[in-house]
Amino acid sequence: MIRSISFEFFPPKTPKFEAKLWQSIEQLAPIGPKFVSVTYGAGGSTRNATHKIVKNIINDTKLNAAAHLTCVAATKEEVDSVIDDYKSIGVNHIVALRGDMPDMGSFKPHPGGYRSSVELVGAIKEQGCFDITVSAYPEKHPESHSFETDINLLKAKIDAGADQAITQFAFDNDVYVSFRDKLVADGINVPLIPGIMPTTNFKGVQSMAEKCGTSIPEWLSAQYIGLEDDFERRQEIAIRVAVDQCHRLISEGFDQLHFYTLNQYKVISEVCNILGLGAKSKLEKDLTGLSKREIS
Repeated sequence: MIRSISFEFFPPKTPKFEAKLWQSIEQLAPIGPKFVSVTYGAGGSTRNATHKIVKNIINDTKLNAAAHLTCVAATKEEVDSVIDDYKSIGVNHIVALRGDMPDMGSFKPHPGGYRSSVELVGAIKEQGCFDITVSAYPEKHPESHSFETDINLLKAKIDAGADQAITQFAFDNDVYVSFRDKLVADGINVPLIPGIMPTTNFKGVQSMAEKCGTSIPEWLSAQYIGLEDDFERRQEIAIRVAVDQCHRLISEGFDQLHFYTLNQYKVISEVCNILGLGAKSKLEKDLTGLSKREIS
């Protein structure tokens, strides 16, 4: 049984895409997410935009807004100032991440900044007024020496004060289950929330997966062959694959799910509707016609 869901958005770069963002927030809000998060660009490049969007969500909606925060390319004083700003506008939940370098190269701590996500979590925890979410990698982080290194880092973040972890997206549920069981065996018992990435832009997902170390199963790639000009079919497959993945995760005991929306609402809405988290979808009847062979 699903206990809660959450959605992630990112700051848009143009007025046109900003309108699309708010349309997505408006359409997804009735589903009742536990929280919605707003990302923080590489090197803190979207700091002001993130702050503005989070503030507007808090002021203009009934949603609980979680603000992302990184420690890249910033002094401790600058990061602490952002934390204070978040506190002043009513943020009570921070997603604390190390973050990406502005040039997307290997991470280099700022000489006067927090040197890791662990230190960042500790600084936020000292404030005593935030829920803290961190990231987790069910498949080895591309910059990590080993999977065990990733586990140890997650444990350090929890020891520093993190309350829960959201995973990088994955498509193989065995990866999630194995990761969860490994954490439990290592004494890590905070909520682990699988990150779900339903999208019609499969080429875009492939590119993201390559950068973050996520494997793409052959059966999934095969579904999109020859569909470059068939948006409706890509949409149907994206919805059904996500629904199937969510059902399997729920059956394995996961009761919280986090959706990477990419600022789009149609596919996410359909997935949530079919899962029973919203009004029945007009596409649900059509989607039930897809055979399991076509989507697995």
